[in-house]
Amino acid sequence: MGISTGEVRKLAKRIGKSNVLGYELWNTGYHEAKLLAVLVFNRKTFTLQEIEQLMNDVFSWDLCDHLCKNLIIKLKGYEKLIGKWCTSDKTYFKRAAFTLIASAAIHEKAISNDAIDDYLRLIQEYSCDEREHVKKAVSWALREIGKKDFNYQEKAIILAHELKESGNKAQVWIANDALKELEKLVQVEGRGRLITTDSQMGRKRKLSVLNSKC
Repeated sequence: MGISTGEVRKLAKRIGKSNVLGYELWNTGYHEAKLLAVLVFNRKTFTLQEIEQLMNDVFSWDLCDHLCKNLIIKLKGYEKLIGKWCTSDKTYFKRAAFTLIASAAIHEKAISNDAIDDYLRLIQEYSCDEREHVKKAVSWALREIGKKDFNYQEKAIILAHELKESGNKAQVWIANDALKELEKLVQVEGRGRLITTDSQMGRKRKLSVLNSKC
């Protein structure tokens, strides 16, 4: 269909919420229609069981992430799906588990340290997966946890080195990929989370720190 994500979002705003229409769009099988359906579904009346049914029709990383970030994480009890899906043999169920961890680390302002520590444990336990779309999501989850604050940056770096030392091919890749960003995080005034020095604001902060030491 060739419709941009921005256009899909504009259309969703005009349509409003409707589970009936959402399912009609989803069942067309068209990728862009599924993206629109996710935005049209009413999270207030959507269930975790319905989410699991939708996931059986997910066959691309972008639809997986779109579904996680725009619908699943907004549902009460979505955390149950993380523990369930991280053990799945299905690529996009497992990717979804780690995408939800990344999304929770970013958006859940009241997330507890115990919950984040549990997510780190899941990353350590279920990261021996060489499928590209899974290991990239694991790395993403680890990086987003590390951006919470300097305490979790340290925890994420320690875990990354443990993964690296495991000798498992997938875990070594995840560790190397995550460390590229985790080791370059800085705190910027006005931002609640750490950011990488590769970003524009991060570069300015790094230069400011260096200049103050001169």
